[in-house]
Amino acid sequence: MNTDFLSVTLYLLEGFGATVKIFLITLLIAIPLGLLICFGSMSKFQPLRWLMRTLVWIIRGTPLMLQLIIVFYGPGLLGWTAFSVEMATYITFSVNYACYFSEIYRGGIENVPRGQYEACQVLGMSKKDTFFRVILMQVVRKIVAPMSNEIITLVKDTSLARIIGYYEIIFFGQKYIKLEGILWPLFYTGAFYLIFSGLLTVLLRKAEKKMSYYNV
Repeated sequence: MNTDFLSVTLYLLEGFGATVKIFLITLLIAIPLGLLICFGSMSKFQPLRWLMRTLVWIIRGTPLMLQLIIVFYGPGLLGWTAFSVEMATYITFSVNYACYFSEIYRGGIENVPRGQYEACQVLGMSKKDTFFRVILMQVVRKIVAPMSNEIITLVKDTSLARIIGYYEIIFFGQKYIKLEGILWPLFYTGAFYLIFSGLLTVLLRKAEKKMSYYNV
């Protein structure tokens, strides 16, 4: 392996592409899935409500690394068809973050003053119109900050995927220790995380400022 700065950078960029893939797929699935779990946990149908709340309790109460190991190795040990490394990674991250997002959604919805629901009811608005025309944007405004924290955490959590053999950027950086006996490429991976997290922080803060219009 070439160990000059440019070669290392290009090689780590390959691993960083895999890291970004975990990040994007997780958000694409977890954001809408979290809303469904939120509605389930707030349902008046008690079995569904307790099922969703139990799922959230288990996922939030156990380490993401343990969940990755269970999803990847569990099906095979039970005699079922095992997931590929990529599929196990995407499923685990998506469900994990969906459960965290669901609690953020629930907190945002419950923090909207009850009087606004009652006012919409007096005006003859349906529950659907009340939620999408009046409540939704207020909820989005309330959850931008906590969602931003979870999104930044996701950037760093992607490194856990290497525990089941997913070739993300840390995995690529570790190769230099094993094959070349040098450490600096592994430390260099931190620059990728810092830059990516910094860009996301700027974008999310701009989004939060724009959403301040809906603050009531």
